[in-house]
Amino acid sequence: MNIDSKKLLHAESEQLIKLQNIVKKTIEDENLIIEHLLNPPKDILTNGQEISDKVARFGGSWSFIISFFIILISWIVYNSLSSAANTFDPFPFILMNLILSCIAALQAPIIMMSQNRQEEKDRKRSENDYLINLKAELEIRSLNQKIDLLLAEQIKVLFDSQAKQLELLKNIEKSITEKHQ
Repeated sequence: MNIDSKKLLHAESEQLIKLQNIVKKTIEDENLIIEHLLNPPKDILTNGQEISDKVARFGGSWSFIISFFIILISWIVYNSLSSAANTFDPFPFILMNLILSCIAALQAPIIMMSQNRQEEKDRKRSENDYLINLKAELEIRSLNQKIDLLLAEQIKVLFDSQAKQLELLKNIEKSITEKHQ
């Protein structure tokens, strides 16, 4: 093997080592992000939070609306059509209004608690989206480093081969001029 071949092999092995170092650094940078995405922290719910989620889920469903509508209609029909002795809430249905006000007063804060928890979940989801974007950015940065390294090495090889060609041309020119003299 001549000196030029050894230099070329040495340059290629250095290039491979640099590429391996870039890959190792990229893997180390992404490790934390991948670990966090694969093992997100578990939600630990208190009994109150579980109840508020269930109430909000049921309170915002068609089942609740239809069943509540049926109960109200039944209440009004029973108290309107029954005899005065059997009615427990005669017209203007003051007891029904009181119960409706109490339900609204209790249901609103419970639903707000559930919405606050949902907002917290959305914030965590947003953080995960950010981490995924960060991982993609790190990958792009790593690819750019690899491309920059490859281009730098190719430019170096081209410059070296051009210098060798120039040296060969000078030698050829020198030998031609010596022969003509």
